[in-house]
This record gives sequence, C-alpha cells and structure tokens, in this order.
Amino acid sequence: MPGYPDVIPMIAYENGSTAMDWLADAFGFKERARMTSPDGRLSHGEMEAGDGLIMLATPSPDYHGPKKHREECEQAQKWSSVPYIVDGVLVYVPDVSAHFERARRAGAHILSAVDETPDGKRYRAEDLEGHRWMFMERA
Repeated sequence: MPGYPDVIPMIAYENGSTAMDWLADAFGFKERARMTSPDGRLSHGEMEAGDGLIMLATPSPDYHGPKKHREECEQAQKWSSVPYIVDGVLVYVPDVSAHFERARRAGAHILSAVDETPDGKRYRAEDLEGHRWMFMERA
C-alpha cells in the first residue's frame, strides 16, 4: 500500500480507543486512522511515530494486555521483572529527555531513566496496558 513503511508493528490493546488517546498524550504519537465496531471496540487504529507507523486494535473481548497478564501469570511476572524491552517497540525521537518528561507526566511506567550509550540517549517505559517501548535519540 502506498504511504506505508516496510515494517509496521501491530499491537493489541484491551481498550484500543483509550490506548490511542493515551499514546498521543504520553508519547506524542499522531492519530492517522480510527475504526470502531458497532459495539465500540477498536477494530483498527493507526498512529504515526515520526516516519513510522503503529497499528493497533482490540482483537476480542477476551484479550488481556501484558500488565493484566502479569497479574494472572507467575511466569510472565518473572520475565517482566527486568527493565529490558520484551516484545516491545523501539522509537527514535529528536529529544529523548523532553520525551521522557512528557511520558512520565502522563503516567507511563518508567523502566529506566535516560541514559547515554554509544548509539545515543535512551529510556524505557511501559504504556497504560504494559506494552514496552524504548525511545532513543540518535547520537
């Protein structure tokens, strides 16, 4: 499809519409499309992150996000005990320190403070449903 990048993460959310609003507020993503089913569930959403695109939806009423899954599953609690990105998304941003503050103020669960690596500054966070994100500023 023209106008779409070569790789597009597709992420499920228990409440896709709420997630889209939160991702815009906390991470600065821009809504590109939002389609809901007759029962109000997000059937397809698209959010722009710089030159990238993220698709999201609520696949079924039975879906549980990572945060809820950890509450119900001891094994998920164990593999989520580290601050690293587990099944997450890396997003490059122009000013990682400002992005960190925006995300923190919006209630993102901060997994690691801003640190500097040879590749650039970065931090890690979880969104409202526990999906993990790494934000980096290029060196």
